[in-house]
Amino acid sequence: MSYSTHLALLLPTLLAPDHDSDQPQPQQTDLEPLLDDSLRHLRQLIDLFRHRPASPDGALRFERQLQGLLRELGRQATQWAYNHLEPHDVADLPKHARCHGGAYTRLNRKTPQNAWTLFGQVRLWRVGYRPTDKGPEPTLFPLALALGLVHGASPALAGHAARLLACAGMTQSQVLRRLKQDQGVGWGVQKLRQVTAAVSQALGPVRQDAQVEQLLGWLTQAAASKGRHKPVLSVGRDGITLPLRCKGGRIYEVASTATVSVLGRRGKRLGTVYLAYVPESGQPTMSRQLTALVRAVLLRWPGTLPRLCYVSDGGDNETSYYRRVLVRMKHPRTGERLNWIRVVDYYHASARVWALAELLFGNSQRGHSWARKMQRWLKKPGGVNRVLHSAAAHRERVALAGKKLKEFGKAYGYLRQRMRHMRYAEYGRLGVPLGSGVTEAACKTIYTQRLKLSGMRWHREGAQVVLDLRVVELSGVWDQAYEAALKRYPQAKIRGQAI
Repeated sequence: MSYSTHLALLLPTLLAPDHDSDQPQPQQTDLEPLLDDSLRHLRQLIDLFRHRPASPDGALRFERQLQGLLRELGRQATQWAYNHLEPHDVADLPKHARCHGGAYTRLNRKTPQNAWTLFGQVRLWRVGYRPTDKGPEPTLFPLALALGLVHGASPALAGHAARLLACAGMTQSQVLRRLKQDQGVGWGVQKLRQVTAAVSQALGPVRQDAQVEQLLGWLTQAAASKGRHKPVLSVGRDGITLPLRCKGGRIYEVASTATVSVLGRRGKRLGTVYLAYVPESGQPTMSRQLTALVRAVLLRWPGTLPRLCYVSDGGDNETSYYRRVLVRMKHPRTGERLNWIRVVDYYHASARVWALAELLFGNSQRGHSWARKMQRWLKKPGGVNRVLHSAAAHRERVALAGKKLKEFGKAYGYLRQRMRHMRYAEYGRLGVPLGSGVTEAACKTIYTQRLKLSGMRWHREGAQVVLDLRVVELSGVWDQAYEAALKRYPQAKIRGQAI
């Protein structure tokens, strides 16, 4: 009999689910037979492979089948372990219990529940407690609470699914296919949304603490680094249009993103944490989150205060945040006024220079040469002032009228009104970033690569779920944040007088 035929006969019996019945099944009292049986099947599979000539397609089939057997072993072991957390005899558990001030009475038999794990679906038999006074409260299942099941999903699977949903380029259908392929979990869109929304909600209260720990670690690294500059805590903020669902189809509104980065003594960025929020008038939620994050870092940082800078373009929300919040911010411990260095992004300033060149010289070599020269001037002491004088001198010799004159005034005014925040030569000497590239990139990384794929339209709630998951992942704090979130889950005692 061929290798493939052996596998075809062997695997259906190994991988067949054992949880189809709704009737209580006798619990296995010994784990050893399960492990011995699985080990025997694994040896059979290995022997079948070893006794056939080696080939690429044979190796492919072997690894896939081995993966399936190991996953089934994990599923069986998980199911056995979870079902042996409570006593087999229901009478061994307390007849009555209290929870949140209410009295509950134990049911006389265990009831089943389908649960999903990293290894696939398992059948969980657990004891329920109903309200003693037959009130409207639902039946409580201490075992399900103790395991931290999220809409029937184990914490490991729920976190895995949420993390997949946060990945660049992923869609709901792609996540569901991955879960089916890798974990044997046959969810629908509604279940995926329920689970990932619950994970997102759980991460909310711990996201800031995890990001603060990350930033403090980078600040420690920056303080110990070598170089001529002072460590820098750099804050940035920007906006990006996001397609939202509406009755007529879709509308585009401006969502917000923010970054907090740490730079070492040589001006090298050591890391960045991210924030993102759906479109909101005036962006107050983003302002609150960003302010709270910065204050928490300063409150907990025990070392010498790093250089503080705020780098963004000259947009209304970005400028308003600097004027209304950062300029007035005091150190949360000492109460002293903080000195924030405001930097208007060099590349936005350069874009205005090129706009002036186009208006003054047209699309010509002379215009290109002038623009490149002005870009170099921007990085020299008094550079913006020199650029404005040169532009004004050329303007006297060029007849501009109508729309061109208006466009010249806008570009010229952008530079003139923001001169005091374009001291790029000084910023270079201080080791402060000249551009908001990390924040500009964040807009693309957070939004474009995930929420602005072809044909996507979002409800605000659904978009925020993905954004909350995505900033935790991109900040590099997923594991810490998720473990902290699980510790906050309601605890339940399986034995004892309380649940």
